Amino acid sequence: MMVTNQIRSRGLGDRRVLDAFARVPRHQFVSESFRHQAYDDHPLPIGRGQTISQPFIVAAMTEALQVEEGHKVLEIGTGSGYQAAILAELCGTVYSVEIVAELSRAARLVLNRLGYRNVRLRVGNGRGGWPEFAPYDRIMVTAGAETMPHVLLDQLKDGGRIVVPVGKGGCQTLTLGVKHGERLVQRALMECVFVPFVRGEGARKA
Repeated sequence: MMVTNQIRSRGLGDRRVLDAFARVPRHQFVSESFRHQAYDDHPLPIGRGQTISQPFIVAAMTEALQVEEGHKVLEIGTGSGYQAAILAELCGTVYSVEIVAELSRAARLVLNRLGYRNVRLRVGNGRGGWPEFAPYDRIMVTAGAETMPHVLLDQLKDGGRIVVPVGKGGCQTLTLGVKHGERLVQRALMECVFVPFVRGEGARKA
Protein backbone atom coordinates (compact mmCIF):
# COMPACT_ATOMS: atom_id res chain seq x y z
CA MET A 1 0.00 0.00 0.00
CA MET A 2 2.78 2.45 0.93
CA VAL A 3 4.71 1.61 -2.25
CA THR A 4 1.64 2.08 -4.46
CA ASN A 5 0.06 5.13 -2.85
CA GLN A 6 3.06 7.16 -1.72
CA ILE A 7 5.93 6.26 -4.02
CA ARG A 8 4.86 4.85 -7.39
CA SER A 9 1.85 7.20 -7.66
CA ARG A 10 4.15 10.22 -7.28
CA GLY A 11 6.34 9.30 -10.23
CA LEU A 12 9.07 7.10 -8.78
CA GLY A 13 9.23 3.91 -10.79
CA ASP A 14 12.61 2.20 -10.36
CA ARG A 15 11.58 -1.44 -9.91
CA ARG A 16 14.56 -2.37 -7.74
CA VAL A 17 13.88 0.55 -5.39
CA LEU A 18 10.17 -0.27 -5.17
CA ASP A 19 10.95 -3.92 -4.43
CA ALA A 20 13.41 -2.88 -1.71
CA PHE A 21 10.73 -0.77 -0.04
CA ALA A 22 8.32 -3.70 -0.19
CA ARG A 23 10.86 -5.93 1.59
CA VAL A 24 11.98 -3.61 4.41
CA PRO A 25 9.54 -3.50 7.38
CA ARG A 26 9.46 0.22 8.24
CA HIS A 27 7.52 -0.39 11.46
CA GLN A 28 10.57 -2.16 12.90
CA PHE A 29 12.50 1.13 12.82
CA VAL A 30 10.06 3.19 14.90
CA SER A 31 8.95 2.91 18.52
CA GLU A 32 5.85 0.96 19.56
CA SER A 33 3.91 4.16 20.16
CA PHE A 34 4.29 5.22 16.52
CA ARG A 35 3.98 1.88 14.76
CA HIS A 36 0.38 2.55 13.76
CA GLN A 37 1.76 5.44 11.65
CA ALA A 38 4.83 3.62 10.36
CA TYR A 39 3.59 3.47 6.74
CA ASP A 40 2.13 6.98 6.58
CA ASP A 41 3.94 9.47 4.36
CA HIS A 42 5.42 11.75 6.98
CA PRO A 43 8.46 11.75 9.31
CA LEU A 44 8.20 10.17 12.77
CA PRO A 45 10.20 10.78 15.97
CA ILE A 46 12.98 8.31 16.76
CA GLY A 47 14.33 9.97 19.90
CA ARG A 48 16.95 12.58 20.70
CA GLY A 49 14.94 15.12 18.70
CA GLN A 50 15.51 13.22 15.44
CA THR A 51 13.13 11.65 12.95
CA ILE A 52 12.83 8.92 10.36
CA SER A 53 12.15 10.59 7.00
CA GLN A 54 8.90 10.24 5.12
CA PRO A 55 8.92 7.26 2.74
CA PHE A 56 8.66 9.37 -0.42
CA ILE A 57 11.82 11.36 0.39
CA VAL A 58 13.72 8.17 1.24
CA ALA A 59 12.62 6.69 -2.08
CA ALA A 60 13.48 9.83 -4.06
CA MET A 61 16.98 10.00 -2.60
CA THR A 62 17.53 6.29 -3.17
CA GLU A 63 16.32 6.38 -6.78
CA ALA A 64 18.50 9.41 -7.56
CA LEU A 65 21.61 7.56 -6.37
CA GLN A 66 21.09 4.75 -8.92
CA VAL A 67 22.65 2.18 -6.59
CA GLU A 68 23.85 -1.02 -8.22
CA GLU A 69 24.72 -4.47 -6.88
CA GLY A 70 28.26 -4.53 -5.61
CA HIS A 71 28.40 -0.80 -4.97
CA LYS A 72 30.01 0.56 -1.83
CA VAL A 73 27.75 3.26 -0.36
CA LEU A 74 28.51 5.83 2.33
CA GLU A 75 25.56 7.15 4.32
CA ILE A 76 25.93 10.17 6.60
CA GLY A 77 23.29 10.00 9.32
CA THR A 78 22.24 6.46 10.27
CA GLY A 79 19.28 7.61 12.36
CA SER A 80 16.84 4.75 12.77
CA GLY A 81 18.72 2.57 10.25
CA TYR A 82 15.79 2.47 7.81
CA GLN A 83 17.58 4.19 4.94
CA ALA A 84 20.61 1.97 5.51
CA ALA A 85 18.37 -1.09 5.22
CA ILE A 86 16.90 0.14 1.94
CA LEU A 87 20.39 0.75 0.55
CA ALA A 88 21.56 -2.64 1.82
CA GLU A 89 18.88 -4.31 -0.29
CA LEU A 90 20.40 -2.73 -3.39
CA CYS A 91 24.17 -2.61 -2.99
CA GLY A 92 27.21 -4.53 -1.79
CA THR A 93 28.04 -2.76 1.48
CA VAL A 94 26.67 0.28 3.31
CA TYR A 95 29.00 2.31 5.54
CA SER A 96 26.86 4.49 7.79
CA VAL A 97 28.04 7.19 10.20
CA GLU A 98 25.97 8.59 13.07
CA ILE A 99 27.08 11.10 15.69
CA VAL A 100 24.43 10.13 18.28
CA ALA A 101 25.68 6.91 19.88
CA GLU A 102 22.26 6.00 21.25
CA LEU A 103 20.71 6.08 17.78
CA SER A 104 23.55 4.09 16.28
CA ARG A 105 23.18 1.38 18.93
CA ALA A 106 19.43 1.16 18.39
CA ALA A 107 19.86 0.96 14.62
CA ARG A 108 22.44 -1.79 14.99
CA LEU A 109 20.04 -3.89 17.07
CA VAL A 110 17.26 -3.60 14.48
CA LEU A 111 19.51 -4.21 11.49
CA ASN A 112 21.07 -7.27 13.15
CA ARG A 113 17.66 -8.62 14.10
CA LEU A 114 16.48 -8.28 10.50
CA GLY A 115 19.58 -10.03 9.20
CA TYR A 116 21.41 -7.20 7.44
CA ARG A 117 25.03 -8.26 7.43
CA ASN A 118 26.23 -5.84 4.77
CA VAL A 119 25.79 -2.68 6.87
CA ARG A 120 28.75 -1.33 8.81
CA LEU A 121 28.00 1.33 11.44
CA ARG A 122 30.25 3.90 13.04
CA VAL A 123 29.65 6.51 15.72
CA GLY A 124 31.42 9.69 14.70
CA ASN A 125 31.37 13.07 13.01
CA GLY A 126 29.77 12.70 9.62
CA ARG A 127 31.48 15.78 8.23
CA GLY A 128 34.65 13.76 7.89
CA GLY A 129 32.92 10.84 6.18
CA TRP A 130 34.59 7.45 6.64
CA PRO A 131 37.94 7.76 4.85
CA GLU A 132 39.22 4.30 5.79
CA PHE A 133 36.95 2.67 3.21
CA ALA A 134 36.96 5.36 0.54
CA PRO A 135 36.47 5.78 -2.32
CA TYR A 136 32.73 5.10 -2.47
CA ASP A 137 30.55 4.49 -5.51
CA ARG A 138 27.69 6.44 -3.96
CA ILE A 139 27.26 8.86 -1.02
CA MET A 140 24.02 9.92 0.67
CA VAL A 141 23.71 12.71 3.24
CA THR A 142 20.50 12.79 5.29
CA ALA A 143 20.91 16.30 6.74
CA GLY A 144 20.72 19.81 5.38
CA ALA A 145 24.13 21.19 4.35
CA GLU A 146 24.69 24.87 3.54
CA THR A 147 26.94 23.88 0.64
CA MET A 148 27.97 20.67 -1.07
CA PRO A 149 30.34 18.94 1.45
CA HIS A 150 33.72 18.87 -0.30
CA VAL A 151 35.38 16.53 2.20
CA LEU A 152 32.84 13.90 1.20
CA LEU A 153 33.43 14.59 -2.49
CA ASP A 154 37.06 13.63 -1.97
CA GLN A 155 35.81 10.20 -0.85
CA LEU A 156 33.61 9.72 -3.94
CA LYS A 157 34.82 7.72 -6.93
CA ASP A 158 35.15 9.33 -10.31
CA GLY A 159 31.78 8.83 -11.96
CA GLY A 160 30.14 8.40 -8.55
CA ARG A 161 26.94 10.03 -7.35
CA ILE A 162 26.14 12.00 -4.20
CA VAL A 163 22.73 13.17 -2.95
CA VAL A 164 22.59 16.00 -0.41
CA PRO A 165 19.91 18.44 0.82
CA VAL A 166 21.66 21.78 0.18
CA GLY A 167 20.59 25.19 1.45
CA LYS A 168 20.47 27.61 4.37
CA GLY A 169 17.63 28.05 6.82
CA GLY A 170 14.64 25.77 7.18
CA CYS A 171 14.37 24.65 3.57
CA GLN A 172 16.85 22.97 1.28
CA THR A 173 17.05 21.72 -2.28
CA LEU A 174 17.65 18.02 -2.68
CA THR A 175 20.70 18.03 -4.94
CA LEU A 176 22.28 15.30 -7.03
CA GLY A 177 25.97 15.57 -7.85
CA VAL A 178 27.85 13.43 -10.37
CA LYS A 179 31.65 13.51 -10.15
CA HIS A 180 33.68 13.89 -13.33
CA GLY A 181 37.34 14.15 -12.40
CA GLU A 182 37.78 17.45 -10.56
CA ARG A 183 34.33 18.64 -11.65
CA LEU A 184 30.96 18.00 -10.00
CA VAL A 185 27.89 18.31 -12.20
CA GLN A 186 24.93 19.22 -9.99
CA ARG A 187 21.19 18.99 -10.56
CA ALA A 188 18.37 20.18 -8.31
CA LEU A 189 15.79 17.46 -7.68
CA MET A 190 13.15 18.98 -5.37
CA GLU A 191 12.61 21.21 -2.37
CA CYS A 192 12.83 19.51 1.01
CA VAL A 193 13.17 20.20 4.73
CA PHE A 194 15.92 18.52 6.75
CA VAL A 195 17.46 19.23 10.12
CA PRO A 196 20.74 21.15 9.53
CA PHE A 197 24.01 19.30 9.06
CA VAL A 198 25.36 20.19 12.52
CA ARG A 199 28.65 18.82 13.86
CA GLY A 200 28.56 16.22 11.11
CA GLU A 201 25.31 14.76 12.42
CA GLY A 202 22.98 13.32 9.83
CA ALA A 203 19.65 14.17 11.44
CA ARG A 204 16.55 13.16 9.57
CA LYS A 205 13.59 15.35 8.84
CA ALA A 206 11.77 15.42 5.55
